[in-house]
Amino acid sequence: MTDAEAKLIEMAREKLGSKAVITDSQEIAPWVIDWRGRVHGASPAILAPASTDEVVQIVRLAAEHRVPLVPQGGNTGMAAGATPPADGSAILLSTRRLNRIRSISAENRLAIAEGGVVLATLHEAADEAGMRFPLTLGARGSCTVGGLTSTNAGGTQVLKFGTMRSLVAGVEAVLPDGSIHSGLSGLKKDNRGYSLDQLLIGAEGTLGVITAVALRLVPAIASRTVAWAGVESPAAALDLLRFLEARTAAIEGFELVPQDSLELVLKHIPDTRAPLSEEHRWHVLVEATTADPATDIAAELERLLGLALQDGIIGDAVLAANEAQAEAFWKLRDSISEAERAEGQTLAHDISVAVADMPQFLTDAAAEVERAFPGVVASGFGHLGDGNIHFHVRAASHATPEWYESEGKKITRFVDDLVTAAGGSISAEHGIGQLKRDELARLAPASRIHALRAIKQALDPLGIMNPGKLVP
Repeated sequence: MTDAEAKLIEMAREKLGSKAVITDSQEIAPWVIDWRGRVHGASPAILAPASTDEVVQIVRLAAEHRVPLVPQGGNTGMAAGATPPADGSAILLSTRRLNRIRSISAENRLAIAEGGVVLATLHEAADEAGMRFPLTLGARGSCTVGGLTSTNAGGTQVLKFGTMRSLVAGVEAVLPDGSIHSGLSGLKKDNRGYSLDQLLIGAEGTLGVITAVALRLVPAIASRTVAWAGVESPAAALDLLRFLEARTAAIEGFELVPQDSLELVLKHIPDTRAPLSEEHRWHVLVEATTADPATDIAAELERLLGLALQDGIIGDAVLAANEAQAEAFWKLRDSISEAERAEGQTLAHDISVAVADMPQFLTDAAAEVERAFPGVVASGFGHLGDGNIHFHVRAASHATPEWYESEGKKITRFVDDLVTAAGGSISAEHGIGQLKRDELARLAPASRIHALRAIKQALDPLGIMNPGKLVP
């Protein structure tokens, strides 16, 4: 611990009390490792403010003593964006005590939640108000509003409602100089120049600490139905999506699952079973919802899938008979990454290309990777309708303790080159963090890198806010 860090910690304890300062190494240990367990950092303390004013005091102390801060919510990020440096040169600033839902208005369709509010808690509060916050993902029981905003998180409802950027109506944040950006008014129109809210969304904590967010709500679901269909190819899956979208506005989730991924889930995840009696090369999970109690959404989706079957778009389909079966279908989709970890080493690439190009890209890229690196298995799953696929490469027979650092880095560069050549993004919804920073610097246009650095320098000239993340 440096003298500056020791002084900051001492002054923080004097100003904020012992609850706001954690220095026990065993309590700190779980929070300096990223969710995947691949990046290990170190920090002499966790500072845990309970109000925006306390965040202001911490940031001002950090600026005064030139001590970097790493903002962190639920520590569920996929790119190590909330993991401190390994040399212990930064202090963690946890937002988990900023956990109040300040207001919910069904009339304004708006909720104001502090940065440390857990997503599942927000879902429950919105439901009690007869509304819904239409973003969800597997980590909803631990991820926080601030983290979701800082990473511009996606999830399974992006098809209909967009990413966090579309759902955020305003942001309150403490900037690196200790000033407060107050943007929680929720105005639909506000043309006062650059949008600081939009700069902070997706900035991964490099421009400030998000302390509260105004979030857009939608009416609660009256009913939903979930179906599982077998298709011949990703192109047929996209044909199915376009077929459904042309006939109903109810489609909210549309997830692509290859047969090999389904087989891994059935192999490794207890209490799972194949929805269809016969194998298909590819599968799609479809969720349709309605806010109208008079609409029989199950009957509507069943009718449309019947027409798709007649037209040869799908090979078979089944509707969930009840909520338990609907959740069982979603479990198959949500357990793919867990099943891959149980199978062995896997490289995960969170990529996007134009929606219409994704089916061809997916099949071509998998073939090219397997041809260039014989013995690996490449496949993709996820949000086909968003043009966002989780393109995973499994080590298979190549698995060794060094695989990630040796062959793995070559494979990732190869995949990223394919994505870039297709006009896509190497980070669709997981952010850049530490893990993709070098690849961003290698592949992004010079103008983009220049703008990122200029914005960072302008708002954080001392470089104290989440160093080593996002900005090359």
